[in-house]
Amino acid sequence: MPLELVFITEQVVNGLFVGVNYLLIALGLSLIFSLGGIVNLAHGGFYAIGAYLVVLLFDWVGYPAFAAAPLLVAVIGVVVERLFLRPFYKADPALSLLLTFGLAMVIEQALRMIFGATPRPFSIPEALRGQILIGDFIYSRYRFAILVVATLAVAGLWLLLQRTPFGRIVRAGIQAPDMVGALGISLKPYLTMVAAIGLGLAGLAGTMMAPITGVHPAMGAEILIPAFVVVVIGGLGSFWGVIFAALLVGVVRGLTVYFYPPAAEASMYLLMLLVLIFRPRGLFGERIARFE
Repeated sequence: MPLELVFITEQVVNGLFVGVNYLLIALGLSLIFSLGGIVNLAHGGFYAIGAYLVVLLFDWVGYPAFAAAPLLVAVIGVVVERLFLRPFYKADPALSLLLTFGLAMVIEQALRMIFGATPRPFSIPEALRGQILIGDFIYSRYRFAILVVATLAVAGLWLLLQRTPFGRIVRAGIQAPDMVGALGISLKPYLTMVAAIGLGLAGLAGTMMAPITGVHPAMGAEILIPAFVVVVIGGLGSFWGVIFAALLVGVVRGLTVYFYPPAAEASMYLLMLLVLIFRPRGLFGERIARFE
């Protein structure tokens, strides 16, 4: 394989890796908004909580910490949904924006007070260190493991939404909440589970990215904007739209890193601008009826 093609392939795969990280967060954002009508500005905070939990738990339980941390974030998500989000499903969307913005600030400052502002060191576990060699292509074993886990998580979510009674009610609640209510089905328990799943996915992303990005209080704020960009490009309410947008953003970013590195971060925003000009609802955006 020509050397230049090897370098381009590496950048594309690295871009896909970044896109998958955005995807786990963006799917949760899209789900919570689609069913509950709440734009959760605190979503990144749960990404940070997942990272801190895996650091704390790894010394106690070892590798199971990578599964325990996202589950604990999901449990926290249930509490947050019932105490804070539930009263705002029928309220003015601006109020939920203010609420989740304040919650994001509280989470960040609480992490800073408890753990300090200094980044917490967390290395890649010994068993996942090293490289995978495929011909001339070299890739990190840990990053490859993240790609596999993220793919399984997204596939599991798709199966849950498409092949289970829970998923059918959630999809019906997104498209026609009044009809679901007329059938005597309360959406409140489903909203709680959707919040747990969405925030758990954010915690999973934070758990897996902790050894790569470093663990610090502001990491949630750093990841939130790119995740919103993915949701806007893909279109609110579209499962496959968010997936396509995340991978597209990742590939565009990876290629930009190779051909013009200074524009790498700006590339996703330029892509969002182009999409909004021609498709204001996003590439796969759908009309969503609001939960009442």
